[in-house]
Amino acid sequence: MASSLLCTPLLDEESETKLVRASCSYKDLSGSFRVSARSYKKQYAHIYAVRLMAMRKALEKVAKTKWDGVPIRKLADVKIDSRCCVVGTLFKRMQLRPSILKEVSEKQGQPTMPAPERFISDSDSLVLEDETQRIPLAGNLPVDISVTGTVIALMGKESSAGTFEVESYAYCGLPPPSPKSSLRIDPDLEGGDDRYVVLVSGLGLGGSRYDALATQMFIDTITGELGGLSDQKLFSRIVRVIIAGNSLSSDINSNKERESKIITRKIDPLSVGAIKELDDLLAQLACSVPVDLMPGANDPTNYTLPQQPLHKCMFPQSVVYPTLNGVPNPYQCDIGGRRFLGTSGQSIDDIYRFSGYDDCMEILKHTLFACHLAPTAPDTLGCYPFHNVDPFLIGECPDVYFAGNQPVFKSEIISDSNGQSSLLILVPDFSLTHQSVLINLRTLDCRLLTFGTDLSGGSRTDSTHVDTDTEPMDES
Repeated sequence: MASSLLCTPLLDEESETKLVRASCSYKDLSGSFRVSARSYKKQYAHIYAVRLMAMRKALEKVAKTKWDGVPIRKLADVKIDSRCCVVGTLFKRMQLRPSILKEVSEKQGQPTMPAPERFISDSDSLVLEDETQRIPLAGNLPVDISVTGTVIALMGKESSAGTFEVESYAYCGLPPPSPKSSLRIDPDLEGGDDRYVVLVSGLGLGGSRYDALATQMFIDTITGELGGLSDQKLFSRIVRVIIAGNSLSSDINSNKERESKIITRKIDPLSVGAIKELDDLLAQLACSVPVDLMPGANDPTNYTLPQQPLHKCMFPQSVVYPTLNGVPNPYQCDIGGRRFLGTSGQSIDDIYRFSGYDDCMEILKHTLFACHLAPTAPDTLGCYPFHNVDPFLIGECPDVYFAGNQPVFKSEIISDSNGQSSLLILVPDFSLTHQSVLINLRTLDCRLLTFGTDLSGGSRTDSTHVDTDTEPMDES
């Protein structure tokens, strides 16, 4: 779908110049993340079985290339002191892992202790499982940066102690490229005409950190109501705005007055006011540019992944614009022939809590090289009990892979030995940083846009772009 909208900036009184909003081809590819008929009668074991079956062939191919001549066996066929390759799903045993049964049995009648920020410890250990059995792991496999649910290939041998001694390991690597038939670049981009997409997350309406002035400056800049003529010409080339979750603040959900064991029909006026204000902001945006609205952990939709689009009845003003597009989380689309794939950040935050990663960009890389959006779901991250498909598998390499609501902005282009590349972006939390990301569809360059007051009363724009080739995460 392509749309052509007028953007009429405020120019001097003698000028009647009108800038036409640029348009670009668009296709929503998030069908696999939309759950129509919901049933919670299935067991979660099915999603692990489906995940392993879907990724086994790709990992066996990687293993044959990396460890030529080493036989590939099921865990039931592994022999002591016989080197082989096995493919399976990691499970991380964690002493500090939250357990509701443990809390009830040990702390009944005691005051609840605040949960720690991270649940890793030196006593953590790894187990590999496939369709046949489980086996404890030891050797050359980093426990701290491994997480439950990751499908991996291991090369080593079983010891007399009953553990599999890992000598080397490998993930799938970058997913295969999309078929060329679905990657037709928009003719305007091929002709050298730049088009841009804006990524923003964490507006945080209704919270203590919400900055109405910075948010309005963001809206006015995108719609052409702010900045000079050169700025307006630049921002008229924006063809889409993606709001990556947490449009409302977590302060609303943590309101003590709403914590009750009895469900009532009392509506929190704070959340109602925040939704009304969000509706007003979306109406201002959608009247000028197509907007994709993703839900996040703080937004009024289902808690488990994939989160379904926010219901249109909450936005009576903005829903009248066909350019407002409610989308799920995770979200995938094709804009001008560029494939976008991303989440509102829950999977990255969950892996951070249950691993030793200190850099969220490294976590984002890990999920891409492991070809899975949320490997810790459903173990520590809630998800729908899929039984015949795992929609979180990354089957085709995205041109842009993003995670919203991160503490800082980072971008990096990664590539493999075949020349295939992907732009990874950590979209900063707007309520913390007042920043959004501008992406050039033709070149995949990034510009960080920072909105705040200065001496001139205008907006401040900073630029940064990291372009680094790295080796795939299959090193031993």
